[in-house]
Amino acid sequence: MKRGRKPTIDAADITRAAIAVADAEGLAAVSMARVAQEMGNATMALYRHVKSKDELLTLMGDAAMDDPPPLPDGDWRDQLGFWAKAVLKTIRKRQWVLQIPISGPPLGPRNLAWFDSALGALDGTPLEAGEKVGVVMGLITFVHGEARLTATLTQGYGDNPAAFSDEYGRKLREIVDPRKMPALAKIIAAGVFDVDDLYDAEDVAAEFDFGLHLFLEGVATHIGGRA
Repeated sequence: MKRGRKPTIDAADITRAAIAVADAEGLAAVSMARVAQEMGNATMALYRHVKSKDELLTLMGDAAMDDPPPLPDGDWRDQLGFWAKAVLKTIRKRQWVLQIPISGPPLGPRNLAWFDSALGALDGTPLEAGEKVGVVMGLITFVHGEARLTATLTQGYGDNPAAFSDEYGRKLREIVDPRKMPALAKIIAAGVFDVDDLYDAEDVAAEFDFGLHLFLEGVATHIGGRA
């Protein structure tokens, strides 16, 4: 019996297969050969549609994002706050996205849709076009930094919970010289680190909310000056 031709593939098919590999085995497992194996194709067949692994990673980083949800009613601050939390939630679904190198500004359709959504929240403000871009890029940096730090701390906590116990406070008291680090010494003396568990999911969420509040307060002050 003569075999039929294999179905035609395209870049979207390859990206979906690569995401499936990353979801199951982690980003380090993704290679052109591994994705070809996942699809049941020859490796060289993939290169007709995706030029390199770097291009594949870029496609994956965009396709792994959800479509941005509609912004809620409210002022720009409510909308950007909602947007930032939605980005963080989306990234946390596939934390391997954080391992993809950022080689340039966003060009993928989903990343551009998120960019457009945040810019739209600033439509009614007196900010100039370049300032709007600066605000959104600063917020993206904040959210990605939070996602990356939380992912790292979560892994560290799983590997060594004792490092996040009140033992940390005791070690700081031994290490920190008040004459050399007076500001940190005051925080230690106030008992901030004298807790049984420094890593708590609710505390992490509260710290993100506080940081987001400070960021938006800064933007509001700048907008007030422009007005």
